[in-house]
Amino acid sequence: MIPASSPHLSAPDARGFAEVDTWIFDLDNTLYPHEARVWPQVDERITLFVMKHFEIDGLSARALQKHYYHRYGTTLRGLMEEEGVDAAAFLDFAHDIDHSAIELNPLLGDAIEKLPGRKLILTNGSRRHAQNVATKLGIFDHFEDVFDIEAADFVPKPERHAYDRFLARHAVEPRRAAMFEDIAKNLVVPHDLGMTTCLVLPKTVDPFRDAFEQEAVVAPHIDHVTTDLAAFLAGSVCRALRDPGSTRA
Repeated sequence: MIPASSPHLSAPDARGFAEVDTWIFDLDNTLYPHEARVWPQVDERITLFVMKHFEIDGLSARALQKHYYHRYGTTLRGLMEEEGVDAAAFLDFAHDIDHSAIELNPLLGDAIEKLPGRKLILTNGSRRHAQNVATKLGIFDHFEDVFDIEAADFVPKPERHAYDRFLARHAVEPRRAAMFEDIAKNLVVPHDLGMTTCLVLPKTVDPFRDAFEQEAVVAPHIDHVTTDLAAFLAGSVCRALRDPGSTRA
């Protein structure tokens, strides 16, 4: 975790934001805090789907779910490849969650609105899920579009195909784009393509996620790390836009 006293970190040779005109955001665990209890519900629904599909107990379903996740990138893709599961049915079931714990985030909405250029959501989830969550946060209207798992031919991040499809569909020049994402490996390809990258971590430990997913990563493909996306956009990014020489938090 990043120390609370220093919620934003930037690599010494970090790419900046001065030339960015396309802002790309992951959805889950990036645009909302884990206190919103969105991802835990989705994760539990996926386990339940696997239980029902195979008629197995919860522990076995959980193990199989994680097997598919690690082998295929998403449980859905594994179920599609090996079981011929209908993607729409799976996504409708997995994303049938309670949104009541999601709070409006006017600070984040204001920060996103002020970013110059286009704003897009790039998610391994469904368009409907992204719209439901972003609407509850009060930020959906700031985005031009959502590129979801269906638009990626159900090939998830971090595979190159997902990003290539996204860039082609939305005519994005990667060297003029920045991507914000909560999973470090999902930023490898964006950085290789020329994007400025920012890893978004939780402010406090999320008990529903693996510990390795919540550590600040020191790696060539991570330009910036933050535990407060709204503050980072409103502070460090805005300063960088005003002063092209300012790239650090």
